[in-house]
Amino acid sequence: MKYENTIRGRFIERPNRFIAAVEINGKTETAHVKNTGRCRELLTPGATVILQRFPENSPRKTKLDLIAVYKENLLINMDSQSPNKAAAEFIPQLFSGVTLIRPETKFGNSRFDFYIEAENIPEKCSEKRDKNLRRIFMEVKGCTLEADGVCRFPDAPTERGRKHLDELARCIESGYEAYVLFVIQMSGMKYFTPNYDTDPEFGEAHKRAVKAGVTPLAYSCKVTEDSMVIDKPVKIVL
Repeated sequence: MKYENTIRGRFIERPNRFIAAVEINGKTETAHVKNTGRCRELLTPGATVILQRFPENSPRKTKLDLIAVYKENLLINMDSQSPNKAAAEFIPQLFSGVTLIRPETKFGNSRFDFYIEAENIPEKCSEKRDKNLRRIFMEVKGCTLEADGVCRFPDAPTERGRKHLDELARCIESGYEAYVLFVIQMSGMKYFTPNYDTDPEFGEAHKRAVKAGVTPLAYSCKVTEDSMVIDKPVKIVL
């Protein structure tokens, strides 16, 4: 996925979770923050940020989106919409013979990021299903929390995230394949692990889901100042 009209700025402060004050060429401007998470370890005073500039005649209230930040020399994409966009591009590489990619598909009491159909259903799926077709539900989680080369999710307690994992396990019971894809919005990570310190219940839900047959995947990304592409698998440590 690509961004147009990107520029560098310097982070000043974040008055609320939706906007940030940034300095560009000595002038203070207001930017929309495309991530409502805490991101306290990223948005520190003086940090170099990457912004997308929109035309002055745009109907938007703010003409800037804050999309990425440098944490020392590590560039981290923090646009909460980018993981799903990158995943949509990546799914045909992840599964062979993809015939359908449908976003925002409801199952039970949840709405998952993707429903996918692909040829050549594996033996582990239900005998009741068409053996020539794989039916797959996938939930995507963007990850921006990093320390010493280790990426963790979530960066704040997430009841919604726990619900998604439990519902993915029910997909397995109904004969579907189910995946949770952790899109690590940076490169060079040693491994990924659920963040038990911040949300132990999410960690336990992740364990339950894996035990039920949900497949966890973690991939790092190639991140530039105007793009993000899913790149390499990252080891998952439970």
